[in-house]
Amino acid sequence: MLNSTMEDKNVKMLTLYSEADTQRLAAQLAALPLSGSVWLAGDLGAGKTTLTRYWLQALGHSGAVKSPTYTLVEPYSIQQNDDSIKPVYHADLYRLQDPEELSFIGFDEYLDEPNALVIIEWASRADSYLPPPTMFIDMTQANSADTDKEARQVELRLSKAGQAQGLDLSSLKI
Repeated sequence: MLNSTMEDKNVKMLTLYSEADTQRLAAQLAALPLSGSVWLAGDLGAGKTTLTRYWLQALGHSGAVKSPTYTLVEPYSIQQNDDSIKPVYHADLYRLQDPEELSFIGFDEYLDEPNALVIIEWASRADSYLPPPTMFIDMTQANSADTDKEARQVELRLSKAGQAQGLDLSSLKI
């Protein structure tokens, strides 16, 4: 079950107790009118790629979701209910050696594309290069208080850009 521990339209703290909770959170993120970049932070194994996989599926992607660890970016063109195409880019900057590498692969084009969503794992490796995100999602592993199972603490924070878009995290409910 997903448990909310803090209510605010710009900040949301959640505890994910299962993969099903991760899937429910991803479905709710997919329902938000998000564009721009979302920075996912957390240690290895915190669940960033799993959340992204479920998020892409909730947006309507039906194929495989590959981890972009070695390619840096995996592009997706997701058909929406109104027959428009939502461009989504999943980036993993863990192996990035120098933020300037992003200019060589044309990363700016992803960020400049209208209506595009760019989900970036390990964005901190290029925070001096990247423009501010729409949202930050920080994931940490924690032990569940009522079981011996591992849980995930998730903090979602809207940036000033996300607030300017009129996004509201208080709608994230299970």
